[in-house]
Amino acid sequence: MLRESITKTGTQENGVGAPSLDEVALVGRVSAGDGHAFEALYRCYHPRLWRFLERVTRRPQMVEEILNDTMLVVWRKADTYNLRSKVSTWIFAIAFRKALKALKRIDDPIEDSPIEGETAANAGPEGELMQHELRAYLSRAMQVLSIEQRAVVELTYYHDCHYREIAEIMGCPVDTVKTRMFHARRKLRVLLAGRMEDMR
Repeated sequence: MLRESITKTGTQENGVGAPSLDEVALVGRVSAGDGHAFEALYRCYHPRLWRFLERVTRRPQMVEEILNDTMLVVWRKADTYNLRSKVSTWIFAIAFRKALKALKRIDDPIEDSPIEGETAANAGPEGELMQHELRAYLSRAMQVLSIEQRAVVELTYYHDCHYREIAEIMGCPVDTVKTRMFHARRKLRVLLAGRMEDMR
């Protein structure tokens, strides 16, 4: 199905062109059983999926299994990709569903992993300490959000997804995405405002 769609739309893997076209071509080759194409797609998505799954699940010990389950679906179902959305939207939607399914099966404590980030070069020791504390606090604050709210925040701010794309990934209306973002921002604003007062 995918290979026929690619032929009809004139999408070819030619080493030039937009990355999205390259990804469509890779998925087309994966649907034909091309292991090298799958390996390239896996390498391309591994870091992005790892970050997304780690932030959404808050359970680093589960990330590798969910990521591999996601890519197994990509391998097995590549021929179902229908060009109606970006390849990234399709893959992240699979990852989100796998994360939800995995979280329903477990009841273990959430690990507190501070959000990594670059420290300003001229911040000095005191500034570095404050930035580290703020990142750690933001990481803990994210735990009060639901998995759906964390996913919206992560996809918006760290993966540059628009609300319509997030709605496709999460399988919900755009208005639901907006509502989740509204509540997530409100919760984080209250929590972080209190922390900033403490740090003054």
